[in-house]
Amino acid sequence: MTAVITERATGRSLIPPGLHQRLVHRIVVEEKMSEDLAMRIMDQALAFLGACAREHAVTLAPSELVDIGWHIFILHTSEYAAFCQRIAGRFLHHVPTEDSDSDANMHGERARATLARTVAAIDAAGFAVDPALWPQATTLDCTGCHNGCHDDPPPAR
Repeated sequence: MTAVITERATGRSLIPPGLHQRLVHRIVVEEKMSEDLAMRIMDQALAFLGACAREHAVTLAPSELVDIGWHIFILHTSEYAAFCQRIAGRFLHHVPTEDSDSDANMHGERARATLARTVAAIDAAGFAVDPALWPQATTLDCTGCHNGCHDDPPPAR
């Protein structure tokens, strides 16, 4: 029996290259990040939105870094609205949560469960997952993932 290897889609494949480059550039400038990290963030933000387009019944949420890409894309309102209509058939709203909500701060078991569900939804939608941008989704005993509680440093800005 021969194993079948399937190529995972990238989030960036969901938008034109020129738009992708503009969004990446904005992350680099506004967030003072390397272009490589900005490209990875934007890719995962788009993969996240692709998963959101498919999932209606469960709550999905971006990691803190991936949320940066979503925020940047939303600022390009006409392109974002057209993207949402094309991939989801509806507008994908960004609904902020209260600061006291554990999901908003990406801490606690509930937040980790939401992020793990999100990563699984991205994978099920056929997109490649960049685990370094979803550290809270896999860190089971940690509530402050970049506060020295494990060996993986945060991605370089």
